[in-house]
Amino acid sequence: MVVGHLYFYLFLMAGSLIFFYFFPVGLWITARFSGVQVGLFELVFMRIRKVPPAVIVDGLIVATKAGLKLTLTEVETHYLAGGHVPSVIKALISADKANIGLSFKQATAIDLAGRDVFEAVQISVNPKVINTPSVAAVAMDGIQLIAQARVTVRANIQQLVGGAGEETILARVGEGIVTSIGSSESHKEVLANPDKISQLVLNRGLDAGTAFQILSIDIADVDVGENIGAKLQIDQANADLRVADAKAEEKRAMAVALEQEMKAKSEEARAKVILSEAEVPQALAFALRNGQLGVMDYYRMQNIKADTEMRASVAADDLLPSKKGD
Repeated sequence: MVVGHLYFYLFLMAGSLIFFYFFPVGLWITARFSGVQVGLFELVFMRIRKVPPAVIVDGLIVATKAGLKLTLTEVETHYLAGGHVPSVIKALISADKANIGLSFKQATAIDLAGRDVFEAVQISVNPKVINTPSVAAVAMDGIQLIAQARVTVRANIQQLVGGAGEETILARVGEGIVTSIGSSESHKEVLANPDKISQLVLNRGLDAGTAFQILSIDIADVDVGENIGAKLQIDQANADLRVADAKAEEKRAMAVALEQEMKAKSEEARAKVILSEAEVPQALAFALRNGQLGVMDYYRMQNIKADTEMRASVAADDLLPSKKGD
């Protein structure tokens, strides 16, 4: 008997839990007293659609107390689409208090686009300062300057969907800084008037097509870097020197090759002379055998040859004293 009563109470408790889970009576009563018109069965259907009623009802209560007119269907549809209901409600309330035109459709579109709509409204009310990374640029005199800027932006609610983000702003500002420094004739001019950079960059309309409106660009710091012009000139001089050395080596190699070729030709000519001199005795012997040359003729030729050699020797000896005297 006791076991039966125990099972009865357990069944009653389980049934009560299931009932109050699908029929959130307490939440329905809270919504009614808060001025939110929602039916009990609508909350049941939310449970069936796997939508947490507390998130939807709490959001509607906050919106209603803030004076916003939202329907249960709109809020539930946004939740089913993957949106963040509390963030959208907070953004709508902040925009309404700040007199910023933001409709529920715009807020949900921004939220579904992956942006933090509440943060966007906050930036629209309180502008945000973005620090750019160090940007290096070279002036016309070849001196490198390293600049860092602070960009004050305000969120553009109308451009949050499809507009470019902070990365684009930073890239455009960096490009503008490089262009401004590069067009300066001297780095001293930039150091003396850094505000010219911000003015030139600001006048370029860098916030076009972005989710932000640029309010001001302030140059926070400008440092002098390397003398890029002198470094490039040194590199060019070294390159020219290497080219000149290569050309000189090429000419030297050609001269050596020509000298070797001339030596080879000289050796070839000497060899031909030696071969020709070697043929002389054979020619004399042939002439003697054939009677074309007599013995006396041969001796006279030998005498003439010896006399010529003697005269050359005497002439060489006569030249030696004069060389010593000199």
